[in-house]
Amino acid sequence: MGETVSTGRVETYYDRRGAGPEVRRIAGLGDPVEAWEFQLEGLSDRYTLTAFDNRGAGRVPLPDGPLTVETFADDAAALMRALDVPAAHVLAFSGGSATAQHLALRHPELVRSLVLVGTFAAMDAYMRTAARFWRWLPDHAPGEREFLEAFFLWIYTPRAHADGTVDQFIEETLAFPYKQTPEAMQRSLDAFMAHDTRDRLGEIAVPTLAITGEFDLICGPRLGREVAAGIPGARFELMEGEAHQPFQEVPERFNAMVDAFWREVDARA
Repeated sequence: MGETVSTGRVETYYDRRGAGPEVRRIAGLGDPVEAWEFQLEGLSDRYTLTAFDNRGAGRVPLPDGPLTVETFADDAAALMRALDVPAAHVLAFSGGSATAQHLALRHPELVRSLVLVGTFAAMDAYMRTAARFWRWLPDHAPGEREFLEAFFLWIYTPRAHADGTVDQFIEETLAFPYKQTPEAMQRSLDAFMAHDTRDRLGEIAVPTLAITGEFDLICGPRLGREVAAGIPGARFELMEGEAHQPFQEVPERFNAMVDAFWREVDARA
């Protein structure tokens, strides 16, 4: 069951489970806490896991004022301090992986390691064109279902579209009472489009694993490899046969991969 805490910056909704080394999860565009359910359930026997809603997503409203990736990173840091977490492994996805890069740069004392899923140091021309389309889409799709059908084409594998997984996700999203507003989605996209750490990746000094699905249309392997190449000692893993959200499509395989990495980091520490 989730709770709300005031961080001094925003009223943040979070779900915290398990026991063991601290793991902080940072979601991507519009994803609420519930997007991490397979990890909250599947890894809580070995870790203390905290997932939270970014501002403008889930149960956290979109405040007035500028919205930047640095804002998201400072929100994540404020939540850790509000919960008295001195440092944590950080698992972050897509736009959240941009936030995690800034978290490691702005608050390095809070980050033990990074797992960056579907990550990018800056949008290339292909990804930027896609982002402009997503920004346009909620205002022009005939309805919410049609919006999700179009958007999820970029997110999940053909396998998930064929076997009913995507249909299930669409029904769950339609029924979810805390959906992101078009304005919040668009302002978040603007923040992610401005993200560029290409000249600063070398300053990140924690063990890092970059994971990209082989068929990720949004943040393809080319972008994940660029991030791994820029962070000293970082490792890149390609998940064959997977797309943008492997932590939802193949959670057991994904959980085993990140668990092995965290065990390796903890053993070295």
